[in-house]
Amino acid sequence: MSTPDEPTTHFPAGSPGAFDDSGYSSGYSTTDQNALLDDVEDTRREPDRWHAGLDIGLLVLRLALAMVMGAHGLQKLFGLFDGPGIGGFADALTGMGYTSQTTLLAWITAVSETGGALLLALGLFTPLGAAAILGVTANIVFTKFQLGSGYFDAELDIVLALMALTLLFTGAGRVSIDKNTPWRRKPGAFGAVGLLLAAAASTVVIVLFR
Repeated sequence: MSTPDEPTTHFPAGSPGAFDDSGYSSGYSTTDQNALLDDVEDTRREPDRWHAGLDIGLLVLRLALAMVMGAHGLQKLFGLFDGPGIGGFADALTGMGYTSQTTLLAWITAVSETGGALLLALGLFTPLGAAAILGVTANIVFTKFQLGSGYFDAELDIVLALMALTLLFTGAGRVSIDKNTPWRRKPGAFGAVGLLLAAAASTVVIVLFR
């Protein structure tokens, strides 16, 4: 029995005054909610998803850069493809204005080109391989401008440097040994580290060997 202080009103179910809590539901059916959860899960797994155009494009970019830089590295290391070998390249460095330890610099350049190209071709430690190529090509561009060469004499080296820079921040793609590594899943952070390494290496070469 209700008291005057506790008025109670009863409404038959379905009557106009009956309380309806349907407005407090999510507004989505079970099917819709499952679809939303699937979308969230797909977003979280985005680095693991196959993107045919993107992944194949990155493979082509890696192989193209590796082919060009690897050939130059083999010319310097072993004299292949009518290359100068280490001794001949060291002499060429002297003519480019490098006055100190040119043989050592020749070895560093040749190993960086060949090793970096191999890493890019395999998609293995891609930030390191791209950083090695970027450091070498940046020094080539600097040297050519120091010697008074114009843009058109250095444009190929600029393009190669930009290709390496691109791979630093995109990663290798899924067609690579790196596909399950942290640096492929989060290429931005590792790309920044690689860029710093390339800049530091280029600066050291310019300061110590010229």
